[in-house]
Amino acid sequence: MDRLAFNASAAIAESRTAQHMTNNELANVSTPGFKRSFESAMQSVTAVGPGFASRIQPKSLNVDTIIMTPGTVMSTGRDLDIALNDKTVLGVTGSDETLAFTRRGDLKLSSKGILETGNGFVVRGQSGGPITVPPGFKAVINSDGSVYAENPTTTGVSKPVLIDKLLLRNADGVNLSRRVDGLFGVEGKPNGADIPDSKVMLSVNPKSLEGSNVNALSVMVRLMDLSRSFEQNVNVIKQSKDADESGATMMRNS
Repeated sequence: MDRLAFNASAAIAESRTAQHMTNNELANVSTPGFKRSFESAMQSVTAVGPGFASRIQPKSLNVDTIIMTPGTVMSTGRDLDIALNDKTVLGVTGSDETLAFTRRGDLKLSSKGILETGNGFVVRGQSGGPITVPPGFKAVINSDGSVYAENPTTTGVSKPVLIDKLLLRNADGVNLSRRVDGLFGVEGKPNGADIPDSKVMLSVNPKSLEGSNVNALSVMVRLMDLSRSFEQNVNVIKQSKDADESGATMMRNS
C-alpha cells in the first residue's frame, strides 16, 4: 500500500508547478499583450535508489517557451496605445536594467516624460536609450514605430517633431522565455541578449491594443482537471492509510 501513497504524493508534488502557472494564466486573461508560455504533461520514470528498482513514479514534464499566437486586436482611440503586428516584440528595460522584450502596448508617459509600458517598464528607442517627450508636448506613435511630439498649444497646423523610433524586433523563429520580471528574454541566453535585426519592415497598429492569447474557457477546464487530479490523489493516500490500519487490526485480532 505504501507504493500507492508514494506515487500519489509524488503526483501531487509534481502538479504544483502546473497549478501555479494555470492560475497565472487565468489572472492575466485581461492583461494587454499577455502570452501563454507554459505546457505541462506527466510522464512515468523509474525511481532511483536502493529498494526503488521496481518503483515507477510520475514526473512532470514542463515546457516554458513563449507561445506567440496573436490575441484579439481592439481599437481604443488612445494616442499611446499600440498593437504589435505579426511576431513583433517591443524592447524595454527590465527590472535588472538589461534589455528585455514585451508585447504589452498600453504605453504611458511618466512624470518625467519618459515613455513606459502600462506596468512601468521603460520603453527603449532605436538608440537603446529611453524615449523622452518634452514637457507640455503630446506624443503620437505612427505605424512604423516612429514617435512624434506635438505641441497642443500651437495655433494653426503644427508640424510634429520626430523624437525617436520604438525598438522593435522580429521574434519569428526566435524562442523566447519568460523572465522573473514577467518580460521576455531569448531562450538559452543570458538576460540582456538582443534579437538580431532581421531588416524586415516591422509595424504596429496605433490607437489599438492586443488582448491576451489566453482562452479563459480552456484555462478553467484545465484548472478543474488539476483540482480533480489532486482530489483523486488525496483519496488514494487516505484509502492506503485505511487499508494499512485494517490490515494491522486483523493481525492484532489473530
